[in-house]
Amino acid sequence: MYRTFVILRHTFIESILQPIFPVLLALGTAVLAIFALLPFFTLGEDAVMFKAVGLDVVLLFVLIITLFATSKSVFDEIEDRTMLTLMSKPVRRWEVLAGKYLGISAAALLGVAVLGAVLGLCLWLRIPGDYTLKADSLDTEVLRRIADWRWMHTAGLVAALVTLWLQISVLAAIGVALSTRVSLVVNLPLVILVYVAGNLTRFLFPVGSGESPLYTAMAYALGTLLPYLAVFDLREATVYGKLAMGEFVKDQRAKALADVWLNVGLAGAYAVAYSLFALLAGLWLFQGRELGGAEG
Repeated sequence: MYRTFVILRHTFIESILQPIFPVLLALGTAVLAIFALLPFFTLGEDAVMFKAVGLDVVLLFVLIITLFATSKSVFDEIEDRTMLTLMSKPVRRWEVLAGKYLGISAAALLGVAVLGAVLGLCLWLRIPGDYTLKADSLDTEVLRRIADWRWMHTAGLVAALVTLWLQISVLAAIGVALSTRVSLVVNLPLVILVYVAGNLTRFLFPVGSGESPLYTAMAYALGTLLPYLAVFDLREATVYGKLAMGEFVKDQRAKALADVWLNVGLAGAYAVAYSLFALLAGLWLFQGRELGGAEG
Protein backbone atom coordinates (compact mmCIF):
# COMPACT_ATOMS: atom_id res chain seq x y z
CA MET A 1 0.00 0.00 0.00
CA TYR A 2 2.86 2.38 0.79
CA ARG A 3 4.43 1.73 -2.64
CA THR A 4 1.09 2.49 -4.32
CA PHE A 5 0.84 5.74 -2.34
CA VAL A 6 4.36 6.77 -3.43
CA ILE A 7 3.47 6.16 -7.09
CA LEU A 8 0.16 8.01 -6.54
CA ARG A 9 1.96 11.03 -5.11
CA HIS A 10 4.56 11.09 -7.87
CA THR A 11 1.91 10.76 -10.60
CA PHE A 12 -0.23 13.49 -9.02
CA ILE A 13 2.69 15.93 -8.84
CA GLU A 14 3.78 15.02 -12.36
CA SER A 15 0.23 15.58 -13.68
CA ILE A 16 -0.27 19.02 -12.12
CA LEU A 17 3.23 20.18 -13.10
CA GLN A 18 2.82 19.42 -16.78
CA PRO A 19 2.35 22.72 -18.68
CA ILE A 20 -1.07 21.78 -20.03
CA PHE A 21 -2.56 21.63 -16.50
CA PRO A 22 -2.21 25.30 -15.43
CA VAL A 23 -2.73 26.55 -19.00
CA LEU A 24 -6.07 24.78 -19.44
CA LEU A 25 -7.21 25.69 -15.92
CA ALA A 26 -6.43 29.34 -16.62
CA LEU A 27 -8.22 29.13 -19.97
CA GLY A 28 -11.21 27.42 -18.37
CA THR A 29 -11.35 30.12 -15.68
CA ALA A 30 -11.31 32.83 -18.35
CA VAL A 31 -14.10 31.13 -20.32
CA LEU A 32 -16.26 30.80 -17.19
CA ALA A 33 -15.65 34.44 -16.27
CA ILE A 34 -16.67 35.57 -19.77
CA PHE A 35 -19.82 33.43 -19.73
CA ALA A 36 -20.66 34.85 -16.29
CA LEU A 37 -20.86 38.32 -17.81
CA LEU A 38 -23.10 37.30 -20.70
CA PRO A 39 -26.90 37.31 -20.67
CA PHE A 40 -28.52 34.11 -21.96
CA PHE A 41 -31.95 35.59 -22.78
CA THR A 42 -33.85 32.65 -21.31
CA LEU A 43 -36.68 34.58 -19.63
CA GLY A 44 -35.76 33.93 -16.01
CA GLU A 45 -33.62 30.81 -16.45
CA ASP A 46 -30.25 32.47 -17.09
CA ALA A 47 -28.74 30.99 -13.91
CA VAL A 48 -29.82 27.49 -14.95
CA MET A 49 -28.38 27.93 -18.44
CA PHE A 50 -25.12 29.36 -17.07
CA LYS A 51 -24.79 26.43 -14.68
CA ALA A 52 -25.37 23.91 -17.48
CA VAL A 53 -22.89 25.59 -19.83
CA GLY A 54 -20.38 26.03 -17.00
CA LEU A 55 -20.47 22.31 -16.17
CA ASP A 56 -19.79 21.50 -19.83
CA VAL A 57 -16.79 23.85 -19.73
CA VAL A 58 -15.44 22.16 -16.59
CA LEU A 59 -15.93 18.72 -18.14
CA LEU A 60 -14.23 19.72 -21.39
CA PHE A 61 -11.09 21.23 -19.87
CA VAL A 62 -10.56 18.70 -17.07
CA LEU A 63 -11.22 15.80 -19.44
CA ILE A 64 -8.56 17.07 -21.86
CA ILE A 65 -6.06 17.43 -18.99
CA THR A 66 -6.89 13.93 -17.74
CA LEU A 67 -6.68 12.25 -21.14
CA PHE A 68 -3.26 13.73 -21.82
CA ALA A 69 -2.07 12.49 -18.42
CA THR A 70 -3.51 8.97 -18.82
CA SER A 71 -2.31 8.60 -22.40
CA LYS A 72 1.29 9.17 -21.33
CA SER A 73 1.14 7.56 -17.88
CA VAL A 74 2.51 4.09 -18.67
CA PHE A 75 3.45 3.97 -22.36
CA ASP A 76 6.06 6.75 -22.23
CA GLU A 77 7.74 5.24 -19.18
CA ILE A 78 7.99 1.89 -20.97
CA GLU A 79 9.41 3.49 -24.09
CA ASP A 80 12.09 5.48 -22.24
CA ARG A 81 12.88 2.44 -20.02
CA THR A 82 11.90 4.23 -16.80
CA MET A 83 9.42 1.43 -16.14
CA LEU A 84 12.20 -1.16 -16.41
CA THR A 85 14.09 0.63 -13.63
CA LEU A 86 10.94 0.91 -11.53
CA MET A 87 10.06 -2.77 -11.91
CA SER A 88 13.58 -3.79 -10.87
CA LYS A 89 12.52 -2.70 -7.38
CA PRO A 90 10.04 -4.69 -5.24
CA VAL A 91 7.01 -3.17 -6.95
CA ARG A 92 4.19 -5.20 -8.46
CA ARG A 93 2.58 -4.26 -11.74
CA TRP A 94 -0.84 -3.84 -10.17
CA GLU A 95 0.65 -1.35 -7.70
CA VAL A 96 2.07 0.68 -10.59
CA LEU A 97 -1.27 0.67 -12.43
CA ALA A 98 -3.28 1.51 -9.30
CA GLY A 99 -0.90 4.28 -8.27
CA LYS A 100 -0.95 5.82 -11.75
CA TYR A 101 -4.73 5.75 -11.90
CA LEU A 102 -5.28 7.15 -8.40
CA GLY A 103 -2.72 9.92 -8.95
CA ILE A 104 -4.37 11.00 -12.21
CA SER A 105 -7.84 10.84 -10.60
CA ALA A 106 -6.57 13.04 -7.76
CA ALA A 107 -5.24 15.56 -10.29
CA ALA A 108 -8.62 15.50 -12.06
CA LEU A 109 -10.32 16.11 -8.71
CA LEU A 110 -8.12 19.15 -8.16
CA GLY A 111 -9.00 20.45 -11.62
CA VAL A 112 -12.73 19.94 -11.02
CA ALA A 113 -12.44 21.62 -7.60
CA VAL A 114 -10.64 24.69 -9.00
CA LEU A 115 -12.94 25.23 -11.98
CA GLY A 116 -15.96 24.23 -9.90
CA ALA A 117 -15.08 26.90 -7.33
CA VAL A 118 -14.82 29.51 -10.10
CA LEU A 119 -18.16 28.36 -11.53
CA GLY A 120 -19.77 28.43 -8.09
CA LEU A 121 -18.49 31.94 -7.36
CA CYS A 122 -19.70 33.28 -10.72
CA LEU A 123 -23.09 31.63 -10.20
CA TRP A 124 -23.35 33.02 -6.66
CA LEU A 125 -22.67 36.57 -7.91
CA ARG A 126 -25.09 36.48 -10.83
CA ILE A 127 -28.08 34.98 -8.96
CA PRO A 128 -29.66 38.34 -7.90
CA GLY A 129 -29.50 39.81 -11.39
CA ASP A 130 -30.80 36.64 -13.08
CA TYR A 131 -33.85 36.63 -10.82
CA THR A 132 -34.31 40.43 -10.90
CA LEU A 133 -33.55 40.79 -7.20
CA LYS A 134 -31.45 43.57 -5.67
CA ALA A 135 -28.46 42.21 -3.77
CA ASP A 136 -28.13 45.47 -1.80
CA SER A 137 -31.79 45.58 -0.82
CA LEU A 138 -32.74 46.31 2.79
CA ASP A 139 -35.84 44.15 2.51
CA THR A 140 -35.25 40.96 4.52
CA GLU A 141 -37.71 39.05 2.33
CA VAL A 142 -35.68 39.86 -0.80
CA LEU A 143 -32.42 38.90 0.93
CA ARG A 144 -33.99 35.62 2.08
CA ARG A 145 -35.10 34.82 -1.46
CA ILE A 146 -31.61 35.56 -2.80
CA ALA A 147 -30.09 33.29 -0.15
CA ASP A 148 -32.56 30.49 -0.95
CA TRP A 149 -31.80 30.67 -4.69
CA ARG A 150 -28.07 30.76 -4.05
CA TRP A 151 -27.98 27.79 -1.68
CA MET A 152 -30.33 25.75 -3.85
CA HIS A 153 -28.20 26.26 -6.95
CA THR A 154 -24.98 25.67 -5.01
CA ALA A 155 -26.24 22.38 -3.56
CA GLY A 156 -27.16 21.16 -7.04
CA LEU A 157 -23.83 22.34 -8.44
CA VAL A 158 -21.80 20.42 -5.84
CA ALA A 159 -23.66 17.18 -6.58
CA ALA A 160 -23.24 17.75 -10.33
CA LEU A 161 -19.49 18.37 -9.93
CA VAL A 162 -19.05 15.14 -7.95
CA THR A 163 -20.76 13.07 -10.67
CA LEU A 164 -18.72 14.91 -13.30
CA TRP A 165 -15.49 13.89 -11.53
CA LEU A 166 -16.73 10.29 -11.22
CA GLN A 167 -17.36 10.23 -14.97
CA ILE A 168 -13.87 11.56 -15.67
CA SER A 169 -12.40 8.97 -13.29
CA VAL A 170 -14.05 6.15 -15.25
CA LEU A 171 -12.57 7.50 -18.50
CA ALA A 172 -9.21 7.87 -16.74
CA ALA A 173 -9.27 4.16 -15.86
CA ILE A 174 -9.85 3.31 -19.52
CA GLY A 175 -7.04 5.65 -20.56
CA VAL A 176 -4.58 4.12 -18.08
CA ALA A 177 -5.52 0.61 -19.21
CA LEU A 178 -4.95 1.48 -22.86
CA SER A 179 -1.68 3.27 -22.08
CA THR A 180 -0.10 -0.08 -21.23
CA ARG A 181 -0.15 -0.87 -24.95
CA VAL A 182 -0.70 2.22 -27.10
CA SER A 183 0.75 5.72 -27.31
CA LEU A 184 -0.91 9.11 -26.90
CA VAL A 185 -1.72 9.35 -30.61
CA VAL A 186 -3.86 6.19 -30.46
CA ASN A 187 -5.00 6.38 -26.85
CA LEU A 188 -6.56 9.84 -27.00
CA PRO A 189 -8.97 9.22 -29.91
CA LEU A 190 -9.86 5.78 -28.53
CA VAL A 191 -10.94 7.19 -25.17
CA ILE A 192 -12.87 9.98 -26.88
CA LEU A 193 -14.61 7.33 -29.00
CA VAL A 194 -15.46 5.37 -25.84
CA TYR A 195 -16.81 8.57 -24.28
CA VAL A 196 -19.12 9.17 -27.25
CA ALA A 197 -20.21 5.51 -27.33
CA GLY A 198 -20.73 5.53 -23.56
CA ASN A 199 -23.13 8.45 -23.91
CA LEU A 200 -25.04 6.56 -26.60
CA THR A 201 -25.48 3.37 -24.54
CA ARG A 202 -28.46 4.98 -22.77
CA PHE A 203 -30.45 4.52 -25.98
CA LEU A 204 -29.94 0.74 -25.90
CA PHE A 205 -32.23 0.37 -22.89
CA PRO A 206 -34.82 -0.57 -21.92
CA VAL A 207 -34.84 -3.68 -24.10
CA GLY A 208 -38.44 -4.65 -24.87
CA SER A 209 -39.75 -8.19 -24.84
CA GLY A 210 -40.49 -7.88 -28.56
CA GLU A 211 -36.86 -7.31 -29.52
CA SER A 212 -34.88 -10.01 -31.29
CA PRO A 213 -32.55 -12.17 -29.14
CA LEU A 214 -29.56 -10.90 -31.16
CA TYR A 215 -30.40 -7.26 -30.40
CA THR A 216 -30.97 -8.06 -26.74
CA ALA A 217 -27.61 -9.89 -26.48
CA MET A 218 -25.79 -7.06 -28.27
CA ALA A 219 -27.45 -4.43 -26.07
CA TYR A 220 -26.40 -6.14 -22.86
CA ALA A 221 -22.90 -6.88 -24.19
CA LEU A 222 -22.32 -3.25 -25.19
CA GLY A 223 -23.94 -2.00 -21.99
CA THR A 224 -21.49 -4.12 -19.99
CA LEU A 225 -18.28 -3.51 -21.94
CA LEU A 226 -18.84 0.21 -22.56
CA PRO A 227 -19.27 2.64 -19.67
CA TYR A 228 -22.94 3.46 -19.10
CA LEU A 229 -22.39 7.20 -18.71
CA ALA A 230 -26.10 7.93 -18.29
CA VAL A 231 -25.58 6.91 -14.65
CA PHE A 232 -23.65 10.15 -14.11
CA ASP A 233 -26.22 12.38 -15.76
CA LEU A 234 -28.19 13.88 -12.86
CA ARG A 235 -28.71 17.27 -14.48
CA GLU A 236 -32.47 16.93 -14.54
CA ALA A 237 -32.41 17.31 -10.75
CA THR A 238 -29.16 19.16 -10.05
CA VAL A 239 -29.28 21.72 -12.88
CA TYR A 240 -32.68 22.01 -14.54
CA GLY A 241 -34.87 21.11 -11.57
CA LYS A 242 -35.29 22.53 -8.09
CA LEU A 243 -34.12 21.01 -4.82
CA ALA A 244 -36.36 20.92 -1.76
CA MET A 245 -34.54 23.62 0.18
CA GLY A 246 -35.67 26.93 1.70
CA GLU A 247 -38.70 28.33 -0.08
CA PHE A 248 -38.76 25.34 -2.46
CA VAL A 249 -39.56 22.76 0.25
CA LYS A 250 -43.28 22.94 -0.54
CA ASP A 251 -42.75 22.69 -4.32
CA GLN A 252 -44.17 19.33 -5.38
CA ARG A 253 -41.73 19.11 -8.30
CA ALA A 254 -38.64 19.78 -6.15
CA LYS A 255 -36.27 16.87 -5.56
CA ALA A 256 -35.19 15.96 -2.04
CA LEU A 257 -31.48 16.58 -1.51
CA ALA A 258 -31.16 13.14 0.13
CA ASP A 259 -32.51 11.47 -3.03
CA VAL A 260 -30.01 13.36 -5.18
CA TRP A 261 -27.09 12.26 -3.04
CA LEU A 262 -28.40 8.69 -3.03
CA ASN A 263 -28.14 8.77 -6.83
CA VAL A 264 -24.65 10.27 -6.51
CA GLY A 265 -23.72 7.36 -4.24
CA LEU A 266 -25.05 4.83 -6.76
CA ALA A 267 -23.08 6.58 -9.50
CA GLY A 268 -19.99 6.36 -7.28
CA ALA A 269 -20.50 2.62 -6.75
CA TYR A 270 -20.80 2.13 -10.52
CA ALA A 271 -17.68 4.25 -11.10
CA VAL A 272 -15.68 2.10 -8.67
CA ALA A 273 -16.94 -1.15 -10.23
CA TYR A 274 -16.30 -0.09 -13.83
CA SER A 275 -12.91 1.46 -13.03
CA LEU A 276 -11.88 -1.79 -11.36
CA PHE A 277 -13.04 -3.71 -14.43
CA ALA A 278 -11.05 -1.42 -16.75
CA LEU A 279 -7.93 -1.58 -14.59
CA LEU A 280 -8.08 -5.38 -14.41
CA ALA A 281 -8.24 -5.44 -18.21
CA GLY A 282 -5.29 -3.04 -18.25
CA LEU A 283 -3.38 -5.27 -15.82
CA TRP A 284 -3.96 -8.24 -18.13
CA LEU A 285 -2.52 -6.20 -21.02
CA PHE A 286 0.34 -4.98 -18.83
CA GLN A 287 1.35 -8.47 -17.69
CA GLY A 288 2.37 -9.50 -21.20
CA ARG A 289 4.09 -6.20 -22.04
CA GLU A 290 7.83 -6.03 -22.57
CA LEU A 291 9.32 -3.28 -20.40
CA GLY A 292 12.35 -2.58 -22.51
CA GLY A 293 10.58 -0.24 -24.89
CA ALA A 294 9.37 -2.77 -27.46
CA GLU A 295 6.47 -5.15 -27.76
CA GLY A 296 7.10 -8.78 -27.11
